[in-house]
Amino acid sequence: MALKKRIIPCLDIKDGRTVKGINFVGLRDAGDPVALAQQYADQGADELCFLDITATIEKRDTLVPLVKEIAAVLNIPFTVGGGINDVALAKEIIKAGADKVAINSAAVKRPELISELAAELGSQCVVVAVDTKRIEINDPTESSLNGFTNKVFVAGGRIETALETIAWCEEIERLGAGEILLTSMDHDGTKNGFALELTDLISRKLNIPIIASGGGGTAAHFEELFKDTEASAGLAASIFHFGELPVPELKKQLVEAGVEVRVVE
Repeated sequence: MALKKRIIPCLDIKDGRTVKGINFVGLRDAGDPVALAQQYADQGADELCFLDITATIEKRDTLVPLVKEIAAVLNIPFTVGGGINDVALAKEIIKAGADKVAINSAAVKRPELISELAAELGSQCVVVAVDTKRIEINDPTESSLNGFTNKVFVAGGRIETALETIAWCEEIERLGAGEILLTSMDHDGTKNGFALELTDLISRKLNIPIIASGGGGTAAHFEELFKDTEASAGLAASIFHFGELPVPELKKQLVEAGVEVRVVE
């Protein structure tokens, strides 16, 4: 039997508050992260993702005390990312109550960190976040999707790397990560639908679960994601934070559309 698709609200944290922007900029306050976390657990979200979005830029560790506070109100798996760049801090985050850690910039800088974390915590605890953006191709030797390639960005989407997204995702799997959180920067916050073509390509190539992020605005977008790609989960933020599409309503519509999701009675 196919695994049920997961719905994952994401708390982007800045200065201890939940925030949300569009295309990674123009952040606005979305509320208290502990209250939101509790709300999502009560509503039947499958997991929760907490990303301290300025930890890498500000060169500081993730907010461990806040992780503890959020973990205390949760009964669902909880992934924490932001500023995690070594095994010691990852272990501290897990000890504080997280089930998984997410790394991004640190993995690009030192890919062997993925293997170190997998060896220490187990692959199932290691999520690598990939922030990706479509870039027009100048080099004809690069693999392309309709004249564009997809490049990996780090530092909260501020810095373009030389890494091509699909090749980097394959490398992430090879190094032992248990899951990839794939965020389309082009779609982020737009509520116009997920990056289906890229998500489909990566989710079919790889054997580890892909969480798709960026662009989820309606139940139909999630239905497309789950029917047109092999993505295991859909992650969203503002539609949940601002009550536009509550988790129970989204799941109800997905069930009606024939998508297998976990429903809380």
